[in-house]
Amino acid sequence: MKKRMIAALVAASMVSSLAACGSSSSSTAATTAAAAEDQTAAATEAAAEETTKAAEAAGKDASDVKIGIITDVGGVNDGSFNQSAWAGLTKAQEDLGIQASYLESHTDADYKPNIETFVDEDYDMIICIGYALADALKDESAVNPDMKFAIVDDASLADSPNVTSLMFEQSQASYLVGYVAGKTTKTNTIGIVLGMSTDIMNEFGYGYVAGAVDANPDCKVLQNNANSFADTAAGKTAANNMVAQGADVIFHAAGGTGLGVIDGCKEAGIWAIGVDSDQSSIAPETILTSALKRVDNAVYDIAKATVDGTVEAGVKTYSLADDGVDIAPTTDNIDPEILSEVQDIKKKIVDGEITVPKTKDEFEAKYGDIYELD
Repeated sequence: MKKRMIAALVAASMVSSLAACGSSSSSTAATTAAAAEDQTAAATEAAAEETTKAAEAAGKDASDVKIGIITDVGGVNDGSFNQSAWAGLTKAQEDLGIQASYLESHTDADYKPNIETFVDEDYDMIICIGYALADALKDESAVNPDMKFAIVDDASLADSPNVTSLMFEQSQASYLVGYVAGKTTKTNTIGIVLGMSTDIMNEFGYGYVAGAVDANPDCKVLQNNANSFADTAAGKTAANNMVAQGADVIFHAAGGTGLGVIDGCKEAGIWAIGVDSDQSSIAPETILTSALKRVDNAVYDIAKATVDGTVEAGVKTYSLADDGVDIAPTTDNIDPEILSEVQDIKKKIVDGEITVPKTKDEFEAKYGDIYELD
């Protein structure tokens, strides 16, 4: 009985104390609770909005998804860069059921109107093929924040919330074909023709020259900037000039201009090296190999992400490690011993034992000032 009375007194005392505490802190507690409630409501609203967006994106039937590419001046039949992009999008059309279209740019002045055409037609993804479209895309992506865009070979818009930059370690593929050229040449003179001399295009040059010199220190590399991706005559003239100087292997990274390079090599009976896609079908007896740049894979990936509702802005880079670049699978014209060496080199590049230069400083630190096109 005494214990129950003591317990009752203690309980009464606790109730009294709690009441006093509640009286002194009620205002603070109410404010804290209100703030927490507001934060929770805001977080819930944001999460619901993101869920709704994801559901809408993923829920759209693939047959209603419209994706288009806008080519550089080379056009979809350049046998190279633009054609590879279109091949990737048509594969996405076959596999995923999307609507696929392209607009060709014949001059720089076509870039912006072409983008605007797809914007007006409410395309779900607009893919610009080549760094030359960057300025036009910068303007259009800014005034159309709800549209999604991608661009190949340009990272200047990496901070844009609605642009995905698709980049490649093209210097790695160029190093491999340069190594093949350096080992294959009988005259110790080879060549390279670029469509333009820009940072991106010079990555091809740095890799090619580095690979050739590492394979054959006595090798001389003739170099030409055709200043166009769509001038086959300029490409053929460049090849002819190199042939006259003793070149017996010429690599082009020049889009449609490169078709002229290949034609010149074919007429002269020397080796040509293709770019971007496996160009062996153009001239099977002339193409030694090609530096693959899997623009088709990149375009396919962004198309699939559009269908899945998983597109992310920023930069995505493809390299030798993920089959984003490589030498062509057609290897009939490469000496088996050289091909075996190339396979070893590929592994060393992936493992980090060989670092391929892709900037002027990186190149000159090892090879000196022997590259002329930068």
